[in-house]
Amino acid sequence: MVDQIEQTLAGTVAVVTGGGGELGFASARAMARRGASIALVDASEPALERAAAELANLTEVEIIPADVTAESDVERYVSTVIARFGRIDAFHNNAGIEGKSAPLYEYDTDEFDRVMAVNVRGVFLGLKHVMRVMRDQRSGAIVNSGSIASERGSASGPGYVASKHAVLGLTREAAVTGARFGIRVNAIEPGFMDTRMLRTLIDQQTGGGGDAAVAALGGVVPFGRLGAPEEVGEVVAFLLSAAAAYVTGVAVPVDGGLLAKVPRPAD
Repeated sequence: MVDQIEQTLAGTVAVVTGGGGELGFASARAMARRGASIALVDASEPALERAAAELANLTEVEIIPADVTAESDVERYVSTVIARFGRIDAFHNNAGIEGKSAPLYEYDTDEFDRVMAVNVRGVFLGLKHVMRVMRDQRSGAIVNSGSIASERGSASGPGYVASKHAVLGLTREAAVTGARFGIRVNAIEPGFMDTRMLRTLIDQQTGGGGDAAVAALGGVVPFGRLGAPEEVGEVVAFLLSAAAAYVTGVAVPVDGGLLAKVPRPAD
């Protein structure tokens, strides 16, 4: 088993987009506990302020309100981190939205474009500008946030599913591009996590099924429960640490065995 010393991030600088959300904050906290200085990026300044207040007793924190779909904002968050810390060692390229639920033949085109802008363009722009910094450093590690929707269809979220499939393509492209510069790029594929995003999707699909619908969804998972954001954060921190020094270009499910399961009629 890899020990905590090998997973240390002491002296490193980590950037997390979507840092005001549950999964982004969980990864930021996991990295802060390992000694990283943290830069949080999010469209919501109040969410950033709440997250920073919780991390302030662990490490140095910089907050940067930004729209990840706007290249000028991405350039600004990267330059802000360099001005404050001088480098970027770890990057959780995490910002994303779920979009509305509807079958493909009824899905609104503007909504499709909105989801793709955040989940694909935002990931692309983050890779583009952070990798330039890491290229010049000749080092760095990146984790992009995919989903189990990177591997499967859902029948009700074409924008989200298409965008998360695209994240895997960008991950593999970036891994091959970055390898010669000492840059590692991987993805995570969270499953059914107990988050605001999942509850919003369930409410859209069930008309407000609430806790009963959430519990039923957890029952589909081989582990018999939903995942916790902290369980995702720990995997992200591992992939961004030197303990994963020979791991690049892969997508790691964090899903309680969901993708491994063959569905049965009772499910």
